[in-house]
Amino acid sequence: MVGQQHEDMKVLRVFNNNVVLAHRTGSDEEVILTGRGLGFQARPGDLVDMNKVIRTFVPSQGRDPDHVAQMLAGIPPEIIQIVSDSLAPAGLQQMAQDSPSLVVALADHTEGAIQRQERGINVEYPLQGEVENLYPGEYAQGKAFIDALNKQLDNPIPAQEAVAIALHLVSSGFANGDLTYTYQMTGVIEQVLAIIEESFGVRLDRSSVNVARFITHMRYLFVRIYQGKQLHEEPSPVVEAIRESFPEALRCADDCAAVIGLRLGSELSADEESYMTLHIARVVGDAKASR
Repeated sequence: MVGQQHEDMKVLRVFNNNVVLAHRTGSDEEVILTGRGLGFQARPGDLVDMNKVIRTFVPSQGRDPDHVAQMLAGIPPEIIQIVSDSLAPAGLQQMAQDSPSLVVALADHTEGAIQRQERGINVEYPLQGEVENLYPGEYAQGKAFIDALNKQLDNPIPAQEAVAIALHLVSSGFANGDLTYTYQMTGVIEQVLAIIEESFGVRLDRSSVNVARFITHMRYLFVRIYQGKQLHEEPSPVVEAIRESFPEALRCADDCAAVIGLRLGSELSADEESYMTLHIARVVGDAKASR
């Protein structure tokens, strides 16, 4: 039976039986639609059968919709469905709306995890400790997402997949779906924390408020570096006051900035280094006070 048609959607390109690129009439917006049999015998210009649509993806600004659609074309629609159904229990609906490529990454990873489980392949994630310490919020969401997935699967996937899901959530800030930069960022943050501990002879409590704030600051710093948008326009008296008030923290920030420059190939601006100095002074002050 032919489903009810929707005049506001027309097919632009058919990628396979389950994925099409469509156009909202009356606008310039191109969207990716997924659903079992959605593209079967469909041609450019045809009206979309909305009864078959499982999920609508609106590519982020700057993302090539054809590229995203090609990625989705390789993922079974039932996987996209269970991933979509698992977003709300994990508190990820808003993030998925803001970053459609995140859903693609989660669906792709979920399909791989299901295939590994069926083949009896076990994957150990060596970064579990770092992920739990550096990204506790995303790790909790990753666990909730895996729990929601497993309620829908006959052969549940391992709980440790939450580590990879957490990294995908962190990676969504870079909007590229590639975990390479996220792995690198995780390693550099751990290295920076080690430099601070060695420089001042302290042990930083990863669960403390100021260390958590510093880690969050570092994450946003990496996003700014990745996007080429480092801070450059802070009032010079503020920057100079920070640098003059915390000379030891500034020397440590110099060492951290040198490592970041070597690892990421991008020198920190004076403003970024100054704010790192302020954070270092705070976390060291906390660590010394708790001795």
